[in-house]
Amino acid sequence: MKLLVSVRDADEAVLAAAGGVSFIDLKEPGQGALGGLPIDTIRHIVGVLRQRSSRLPISATIGDVPMQRLDEIRARVQAVGSCGVDYVKVGIDPSHMGDARRALALLAGLAGEGLAIVPVFLADRGLDVDLLQHPGRGHWAGVMADTADKRAGSLLDVVARAALARFVSASRHAGLMVGLAGALRASDAAALAQLAPDFAGFRTAVCRGDRAGALDAGRLRELVQAMGEAERMAAAA
Repeated sequence: MKLLVSVRDADEAVLAAAGGVSFIDLKEPGQGALGGLPIDTIRHIVGVLRQRSSRLPISATIGDVPMQRLDEIRARVQAVGSCGVDYVKVGIDPSHMGDARRALALLAGLAGEGLAIVPVFLADRGLDVDLLQHPGRGHWAGVMADTADKRAGSLLDVVARAALARFVSASRHAGLMVGLAGALRASDAAALAQLAPDFAGFRTAVCRGDRAGALDAGRLRELVQAMGEAERMAAAA
C-alpha cells in the first residue's frame, strides 16, 4: 500500500517528497474536498519536483466542479492534464446516478485522448460499486473513494468497513488501481492495511491544526512509520 499526501505549494511538495511518500497530490484544501489549485501553481510545483529529479507520480484535482457541468469538467481536465501531472482526479457523487454515469462517460472519452484520469467517488452518502462496471472503466487510470465533508470524521467512520472492502475488491476485479482517502488518521493505519488498497491518501493527519494548516514534517514522519508498521503486522498475521 502506497502513501499519497496532498500538498498545496512547492515547499509542501518538496517536504512530502523528502519525507518518504509514494504519491504527491496537488490540491487546495481550503477550497473543498477536491479544491483545485491555479493552473500556473500546478505547473510550477511539477516543475520544481522534476528539477529536483523526483520521479514520484504526481496527481492533481480539477476542483469541486458539479457533475452536470460537463463542458467545465472537460476544460478543467484538459488544462490540468497539460501541466505535466501523471494523473488528473475528478470528483464523482455516486448518489446522483444519472449525472455520475454521464460524467464517467465524458472521462472515458477524455482518457481516450491520452489523459490518465482517476474518478474519485465521494462516499458520504454511500458507495455504489455498480459504477465500477461502467463501460468506460477500461479507460480510467484508477479509482478512489473519498469524502466531501471532512468534518464528519475519517472515511472509516463514514463508510462501513465491509462496503470499503467491496469497493476495493470490485475495483481490483475491474482491473483498476484503487485508493482510499478522506480525513484519514495515523490511527487508521491498521484498518487500511487490512483493506489493502493500492494507495491511501492523507492531508489532515500530516498538518498542523486542520487540513488547511501547513504540512508538518514531524506528523509526516509519524504517519510514514505508522503505515509501515501496520503493513508489517498485516503481512505477519
